[in-house]
Amino acid sequence: MTDAPAAKPDRTLIVLLSVIGALVVIALIVVFTRGEPELRDESTPEGVVQRYAAAVIDGDEAAAMEYLVPELADDCERVDTGPVQDMRVTLVSTTERDDTADVEVLIVITYEGGLFGSSQYEEEGVFDLVRADGSWLIESAPWQFTVCNPTPVRG
Repeated sequence: MTDAPAAKPDRTLIVLLSVIGALVVIALIVVFTRGEPELRDESTPEGVVQRYAAAVIDGDEAAAMEYLVPELADDCERVDTGPVQDMRVTLVSTTERDDTADVEVLIVITYEGGLFGSSQYEEEGVFDLVRADGSWLIESAPWQFTVCNPTPVRG
């Protein structure tokens, strides 16, 4: 009896599997290293809105209220913001004047489930800011980010 020569692995298959393995590793690195968006400067209207929105999404109302004008924060009647876990906010534009600014954002909310899987709802919103003592403070926010009911003006 003669022994049959051992089959050598096909080099093409080895190269193909190596390339696929490398692509999987690269994809995993990209997914796990993209992390949080870069924080904008807190001295800018965009930076204040970014930090305020992050605090609301994280459920940290105390931190969020630090970015509100005193008139609103001091007499705050808390509002339930509803589910915000699957909410994403993207900067659209900023209009900055001497003592006021408008920060326009795109708010995207993802809803899981449903007959055809998850769905998204998107809406543009505007944060109105005022400059007080050299800092930007939020005077009004889109309804999805309202943590305090505005108190009526008493005459």
